[in-house]
Amino acid sequence: MKATIERSTLLRCLSHVQSVVERRNTIPILSNVLIEASGTSSLRIMATDLDLQVVETLNANHVEQPGAITVSAHLLFDIARKLPDGSEVSLAAADNRLVVKADRSRFQLPTLPRDDFPMIAEGELPTSFEIPAATLAQMIDRTRFAISTEETRYYLNGIFFHVTEDELKAAATDGHRLARFTIARPDGADGMPDVIVPRKCVAELRKLLEESLDSNVLIDMSASKVRFTLGGEIGVVLTSKLIDGTFPDYTRVIPTGNDKLLTLDPRAFFEGVDRVATIATEKTRAVKMALDTDRITLSVTSPDNGTAAEEVPAGYGADSFEIGFNANYLKDILGQIDGDSVELHLADAGAPTLIRQNDKSPALYVLMPMRV
Repeated sequence: MKATIERSTLLRCLSHVQSVVERRNTIPILSNVLIEASGTSSLRIMATDLDLQVVETLNANHVEQPGAITVSAHLLFDIARKLPDGSEVSLAAADNRLVVKADRSRFQLPTLPRDDFPMIAEGELPTSFEIPAATLAQMIDRTRFAISTEETRYYLNGIFFHVTEDELKAAATDGHRLARFTIARPDGADGMPDVIVPRKCVAELRKLLEESLDSNVLIDMSASKVRFTLGGEIGVVLTSKLIDGTFPDYTRVIPTGNDKLLTLDPRAFFEGVDRVATIATEKTRAVKMALDTDRITLSVTSPDNGTAAEEVPAGYGADSFEIGFNANYLKDILGQIDGDSVELHLADAGAPTLIRQNDKSPALYVLMPMRV
């Protein structure tokens, strides 16, 4: 194999694929990326961790000799990062070595054979539809903060995508809070299986979406695998195994009878919670909200750090009562609200609270209270 490529093109591609590669691997070849040169000007670079696979096709300046080789992902990425801007990089494989040349620099890197590189067998992916990249990015942003990090509840370690009659919904929960985002069902998504996309795939996909927000993403899936294609032929294909588990029926925890409506400015509310939570310790992350007519009082009491209180103007006309929330969870949700107002639908100090921008908002959040 022998090819030349612009350093900026190579670096951008390696920044995409190397983050899939785990730093510590018991199987040496999983630390490598596969580089394939074909035709006269096409390079394909692939990385995998056996659950997630990313393949990027890019334009090379010239392919002198087709072929394929695998080389350390992080090493090649670090080299490309440190090469001079604007330089042309030559990649040549010979004698179990990859020779990397640019300007006056020359590196010889150990390689492993291409035939040992594992590939994810996709099988049939019967469901196929397109969705704007910006919409998919929004679905991820509005829900992924609620993904559980508890490995024992593996079925909560991702975003749950499912369709209803005319909608596609994304939901995530960790048992303390729930986030859901709804869009109109895309053409071709009818009959789509309920799937849980793993946390790592979500993170990698979101990074890739950032560079193609003005295009569409092609999504192909079965009950066990999903493939995201960004950018067409000269682009990136991300394939992932799905979480093999059943996501709980989250609709049962969305309250429908909460009759106490509180409306606030989300930024003022966020800043107030953030200020009083300054004195909260790990054990007392709870912030107490005392609701009165057209105002709330936020307070935190810490045995080590004293007390803090702040009044925040609000629209509220129901009975006065007190409720407590985890300050970080509350801030996570408020950070997702773009508008000038947010609605909190409350019932009592022990019942889950529904939070949304308004009744037409595609995003909906449920937060469980804490004892304070």
